[in-house]
Amino acid sequence: MLKASLRSHLTLWFAGLSLLTLLSVGFYVGDIATEQMKRASGNALLSTARSAATLLGEQLRERQLEVYLLSRAPHLERGDLDNPAILKSMQLRTEARSEYAWMGVTDAQGRVHQAVNGLLVGQVVQQRTWFQAGLRGEYTGDPHEAVLLAKLLPGLPNGEPLRFIDFAAPIRNADGQVIGVLGAHAHWSWVTHIVESAAMSHKGAEPDIEALIIDHDGKVLYPEALVGQQMPAKDQKSPGWVVGNGYLTSEVTVPTPTGTALSWSIAVRQPLDTALQPARLLFYKLLLLGVFAAVAFGLVAYYLALYLSRPIEHLARSAQKVQNNQPGAYFPLRHPVREIAQLGQSIDAMTQSLLAKERELQETNASLEATVAQRTAALTLANAELLNLATHDGLTGVYNRRRFDEKLTEYSLLFRRTGRPFALLLIDADHFKHINDTHGHAAGDDVLQQLAQLIQISIRSTDFVARYGGEEFAVLLPEIAKPDTPDIVAEKIRSAIAAATFPAVGPVTVSIGVGLADPADNAPTALLKRADQQLYQAKAAGRNRVACQTSLTEVAGLG
Repeated sequence: MLKASLRSHLTLWFAGLSLLTLLSVGFYVGDIATEQMKRASGNALLSTARSAATLLGEQLRERQLEVYLLSRAPHLERGDLDNPAILKSMQLRTEARSEYAWMGVTDAQGRVHQAVNGLLVGQVVQQRTWFQAGLRGEYTGDPHEAVLLAKLLPGLPNGEPLRFIDFAAPIRNADGQVIGVLGAHAHWSWVTHIVESAAMSHKGAEPDIEALIIDHDGKVLYPEALVGQQMPAKDQKSPGWVVGNGYLTSEVTVPTPTGTALSWSIAVRQPLDTALQPARLLFYKLLLLGVFAAVAFGLVAYYLALYLSRPIEHLARSAQKVQNNQPGAYFPLRHPVREIAQLGQSIDAMTQSLLAKERELQETNASLEATVAQRTAALTLANAELLNLATHDGLTGVYNRRRFDEKLTEYSLLFRRTGRPFALLLIDADHFKHINDTHGHAAGDDVLQQLAQLIQISIRSTDFVARYGGEEFAVLLPEIAKPDTPDIVAEKIRSAIAAATFPAVGPVTVSIGVGLADPADNAPTALLKRADQQLYQAKAAGRNRVACQTSLTEVAGLG
């Protein structure tokens, strides 16, 4: 029986092992690539769904807040639902917001008193869900087809039925009684456009993605072709995306307006074949590479086996000649180990060179990281300085007017929500123009800096002080209970300044007006106006004094 030679064995073993190794690596890498691609695509879809849900939630909250604020307008609280100012304010709102298809006011019995473009005026909407919910509080509703407005508004170009989402808020008179409802219908296409615009921003990197809007029952609200279809229940243990029905799907709940029963989700999905196509292409490339590599390794193995087997074949032939008593047998006394040694030396030299280059690269990376850290620290410091410049007055070091306006709005919103009152002190330097005219603006700047320091050391750590403008300062007091009532704090500031020494100009006094937040305030400017009036009274009464809006007893009672 003819046996295979050493050359054949070495060739087959090298080629077989190389093919097996490359195929194993190909399958393993392909599987890893598939999972990584699935995770990357899923995370991309999750990011898209979150962006769409956040954007939609913000827009819904803005529209609900818009309707609520409109329902709290002063001309509505007076109780005259036929006041022309009501229609004017609604028209201005609908002209500014193209998403509104209809806006109107009804009385408590559901009769429409006024509406934009006169639509539905005089009709009774008592049975409408938005009206019934609007009597109880703020309301944002699920989409529905037009009923009363279907014949009054132009249809869609594609022939689809008109669909709206509803916003409503109760209208209360000055006594807090519900006297009607302010309602608005927004085009459903406005909602779908928001979701599509958020999804379109990712379609360049993630092709074939599709955005869906799902209601609280898991039924599709959008797109129109899938309306009413039931989506599978979301797995709470999933990493944010699931695989099923041939799709890679991510679903995120829309943050809905406070106080409403609206419960939507945004689902963004992509065909699984599309999401995993790069991984499949990589897998096929690896398989093809494995075949080509096996052929190449086979050829290399053949020539390597030929080179290694020649001395052995020579020995075998010589031994055969000895066995057959044939002349010409020759046994080489030397084995080509020197070349192998030289190869080893070359490899060792190459390895040392690579290690040296690797160390050099590590040192370069360390130096680069140190440079990046230094630049990052410098950038952080610069950002902190920019933030300080944006919120603080450059001369006095206290907060500036812009930061004061933000803080006043923040305190006003907190007061509306919690009912905890706060106070505002407006402080004005007496005869400051005379100081500038007599001693110069440089001396005036020194006076303003010293005034800011005296005010800061005279207030509590929880109080907020800002330069309101020119020689005026403003102080917000979030806590007004005894013993630190607003008039006490104001008097402490006034007396500290009156007792202080101003080296450049002599004695300096201030007048202070004190105002308290009022639940009837529609805007922070109302409190500013009251405090300014008190400041004017302090000036008119002879300056160097405090004028308060209310007595100490009333302040303590509020606290």
